[in-house]
Amino acid sequence: MALPAPNLDDRRFQQLVDEAKRYVRNRCPEWTDHNVSDPGVTLIETFAQMVDQLVYRLNRVPERNYLAFLDLLDVRLFPPTAARADVTFWLSAPQNEVVLLPVGTEVATARAETTEAVVFATTEPLPIVPCELTALITRTAAGEHADRTKDITAGQDVRCFQATPVPGDATLFGLSAATPRCVVVLRLDSRVEGIGVDPRQPPLVWEAWDGHGWTVCETDEDSTGGLNRPGEVVLHLPATHTESVVSNRRAGWVRCRVTEPEHGQPFYAESPTVRVAEAFTIGGTTVVEHAEVVPDVPLGQSQGVPGQRFTLPRTPVLTDGDPVIVLVSEGDGWQEWTAVEHFGESGPHDRHVTLDATLGEVRFPPAVREPDGDLRYYGAVPPKGSAILVERYRTGGGRAGNVARGSISVLRSSVPYISSVENREAATGGVDGETVAEARERAPHQLRVQDRAVTASDYERIAHQAAPSLARVRCLPSADEPGAARILVVPSATTGPGEHLRIEQLVPTDDVLATVARQLDARRLLGTRAIVGPPRYQGITVVARLVAADAEVDRVRIAAQDALHGHLNPLTGGADGTGWEFGRAVQYGEVFAVLQRVPGVSVVEEILMFPANPLTGARGARVERVELTPDALVFSHQHQVTVVGAP
Repeated sequence: MALPAPNLDDRRFQQLVDEAKRYVRNRCPEWTDHNVSDPGVTLIETFAQMVDQLVYRLNRVPERNYLAFLDLLDVRLFPPTAARADVTFWLSAPQNEVVLLPVGTEVATARAETTEAVVFATTEPLPIVPCELTALITRTAAGEHADRTKDITAGQDVRCFQATPVPGDATLFGLSAATPRCVVVLRLDSRVEGIGVDPRQPPLVWEAWDGHGWTVCETDEDSTGGLNRPGEVVLHLPATHTESVVSNRRAGWVRCRVTEPEHGQPFYAESPTVRVAEAFTIGGTTVVEHAEVVPDVPLGQSQGVPGQRFTLPRTPVLTDGDPVIVLVSEGDGWQEWTAVEHFGESGPHDRHVTLDATLGEVRFPPAVREPDGDLRYYGAVPPKGSAILVERYRTGGGRAGNVARGSISVLRSSVPYISSVENREAATGGVDGETVAEARERAPHQLRVQDRAVTASDYERIAHQAAPSLARVRCLPSADEPGAARILVVPSATTGPGEHLRIEQLVPTDDVLATVARQLDARRLLGTRAIVGPPRYQGITVVARLVAADAEVDRVRIAAQDALHGHLNPLTGGADGTGWEFGRAVQYGEVFAVLQRVPGVSVVEEILMFPANPLTGARGARVERVELTPDALVFSHQHQVTVVGAP
C-alpha cells in the first residue's frame, strides 16, 4: 500500500468561522450579534473563505513534491498517437493520364452543428494509373493455359473455366499496366450458362499478382452474379500489384479463380462465358493520418554553451513516425542532429539532441563537471551564432481521429478529377496523450519493472506502452512451447451509429505486432520467447423470440440486437462493460437476463445458442453453455431476434 500523506491542515470553512466567533467572545465581549446578517460576521466568512483556499493549496504541497520527484526520475508524459485509415479517392470518370495525389492531400469528416470536422492528410503520394484490358487467358486446375485474347477481341463467347468447372480453374485478365493501390472496374458481358451456383454467393475469389504469388483483392461489388450476367466487378488492387509475363504476354494480371464450395455452397454445373470484357481505373486507395506536418520551423540561434533548450511552436509532437531531425548551420551547409532517448551514451562529438514530445522542448547535450574539475561533454555543442531549424515534425493525434467507416467524406484539398472520398474501414490507432494523473499511476510500476519483462503483468504493461492503441493485452504461458509466453493483443475499434463490431476490426496490423514483439524481445529474460498475436475469437449466435410490451416491435428488435452485441463483445462486453473476460464461458442464464432487461420486452419466450466460426460463418449444434479456452474471447456473430406484439 502507498504511504499515507499527511493532511497539513484539516480545518474547513465552517470550522474557521466557528473558531473566529469564539475568539470574538473572548476578545470583544461587547460584540453580541453573531448572526449572518451582521456586517462583522460577513467579514469573518469572507476571510474564512480565503483561508480555506490557502489550506487547500497548502495540502497540495505533497502532490507537487511527488511530481517533482517524478521529474527527477525523468518520468515523461507519453505523447498522443495519430489515427490512420485507408481512404479511397474516386475519380469522376476514367482518365487517360495518371492522376497524382500529392503527400498532404487533406480529407475530413463532415462538420456538424456540435462537432468540428476531423482533418486527415495523406502520408505518401498516390498515382491513380489508367489501364485497359489487353489480354485474357484461361487456366485449368491442372495448369494448362489458353490465350483467348483474339477470341474476346472478335466478340466470341469464351468459356471462363472448363466445360465442367473444378476448383482451381481460373480466368486471367491482363491489364495494360500495373495499378497498385488503384480501384479497377472489370465490365463483363456474359451469357447465362454458369448454372448451378447461387449468384449471391458464388464460389469465386478475385486475386492479383504481386510478383511472388496471388494476393486476394477486396471487392466492393460484383453485379455479374458469379459471371452469370452482364455487370461490373469493382476490385481494390493491393499495393504490391506488379507486371509479369504469362503465356508470352506481359501485363498487370488479375484473375478470377474457382474455389472449393463451403458448407453446402452451390457449385457450377457448367462454365459461364464472356463475350465482352473491358477494364478501367476509377479510383485509388491510400493511407491518411489524423496529423498535420509542420515544415521548416526555426528555433533560434545557438549561444555556444552546453545544455541549450528550445521550444517548438506547436505541441504535442507525434513520435510514432519518422524521427525528428534538427538542422544546425555550420559553415556553408547544414548538419543533422539526431534525436536520442538520453545522453548517457553520447560522446563529446556526437550530434545528439533529446525531444520532450509533450512540451515540444528540444534539448542539446549538457556538460558535467567531473571530480577532478574537468568538464565532460555528453555530446557536441552547436557553434555560437549557428541557426537552428527543425526540418519537419508532426503534430495532432488523439482519440478524436478514431472515426467510424464512411465518416471521412469531404475532400479539403483541390485535386482535379476527384469526385468523392470515403473510408471503407474505421480509422484506428488514435490515442490521447498521457495525463499527469495517469503518469502518477504508471511511475511506481515503471520503477518496479525497470524495463524488464519477468511476470505476466510486466509483459502486458510493456506491450501497452509499446502500442498505446491496443484496447486489451493478456499474457499467458504457451501450451505448446515450455518457457514461452503468449501475448494476446486486441486492437481498439470504432463503430458508427447502427453498426456492430466486425471480426476484421479485431485483427492487429503487422506494424503493431512487430512493434510489440520488438519491445518485448529487448526486455525479456534470456531463454524466454515472446509470441505476440491476436486471441482466438469464439463466435456465438443467439436465436431469440421475444414478446414486446408495446406495438413498436422493430424498435424492440433493434434494441435487443444491440444489447446482445454490446454484452457479447470483446471490447465493451461482460458484466462490468470493460470487455469479455478471457476464457469465460457464455451462460444461457445471463443471455436471458440481458434480453429481459431490454426496454419494451415483456416476455423472453425462447433462446437458442450456437457456437459459430466468425471467419467462415459455420455454425455448430445448439448448446446451453459455450465454453471458451483461456486464450479466447467471445464474438457476436449474426444474432437472430424475432419480436412479436403482445396478444
